[in-house]
Amino acid sequence: METNATPVTTASVGMRYGLLTGLISIIVSFGLFAAHMEQSPLRFISFLVLAGGMVMAMRYYKENNHGFMRFGEGLGIGTILSAVVGALSAIFSYVYMNIIDPEVVGRMMEKARTDMEARGGLSDEQIDQGMAMAGKFMNGPIMLVGVVLGTVFFGVLLALVISAFLKHSKPEFE
Repeated sequence: METNATPVTTASVGMRYGLLTGLISIIVSFGLFAAHMEQSPLRFISFLVLAGGMVMAMRYYKENNHGFMRFGEGLGIGTILSAVVGALSAIFSYVYMNIIDPEVVGRMMEKARTDMEARGGLSDEQIDQGMAMAGKFMNGPIMLVGVVLGTVFFGVLLALVISAFLKHSKPEFE
């Protein structure tokens, strides 16, 4: 019977794959920001990266746990992985938007204003109020918390689905 020198835990797998997935997510985000495509539909590639990281993490855990992974273990891996990815993404976004390219916020705000005007039905005062509110959420600690919480929320939803498909519990009576 094989024994691992270091036991594989949900926390260690979640952290390891969270760091790897976060790094890949940062590279994708940097490419989108650099190409001024942060508002394009390609921004959803980050969610595919998150889902792919979860699948790889859960498979790794199963391989190193004699082929078994309970639903809760998969959910734990996905939650930890999402929290790590969210924290790394938030830090990267903050640094990029405030140090590397402070004009990105202006571009995003201008796109939001254009979208509001194109939809119609709002007065200039209402659009200005909406833009002022959006501006508060685009900078500083509120943005950091929003990115982390949003990533964890979406990550937990993904982990629920992925864990349901990849789980393989140990038989009760063996």
